[in-house]
Amino acid sequence: MDARLDLFTNPVLTKFIKHLNSAARVAMSVGIPPSTLELMELRISQINGCAVCVDMHSKDLAHHGETAVRINLVATWREATVYTEAERAALALAEAGTRIADAAGGVPDDVWLNATKHYNEEQLGALVAVVAGINTWNRLNVITQQPAGDYVPGQWG
Repeated sequence: MDARLDLFTNPVLTKFIKHLNSAARVAMSVGIPPSTLELMELRISQINGCAVCVDMHSKDLAHHGETAVRINLVATWREATVYTEAERAALALAEAGTRIADAAGGVPDDVWLNATKHYNEEQLGALVAVVAGINTWNRLNVITQQPAGDYVPGQWG
């Protein structure tokens, strides 16, 4: 598959991506384990069918020591016993925030309230930012048909 646009040479998208990357770094500074954020990004990318991001996040998780079981079961996290309650709350928020078109009311109150049991206000802001950010990346990649499979862990920083 050939990409419709090169995200890194298109002058508009290059500027947009620069700002998107800067915004994404903010979420990494509030004390949420990086593996939790990466699991959220993997799950959201699975939902959105973004092969580039599924490739990247699954490989980065493995590279940073995450087990194959936890990486492979993230698509079925509700039934899997390998996630903490805080991770489950983050994954539920990630899914609800991604599937907003599927639920007329947006993110259900019970999902949000469960997240507040595990994360402070600053961390909740970071979780929301991660959901918004990876959904943006997924859309960029899917719309422009970016090919996947050759990502090397750490390639993008």
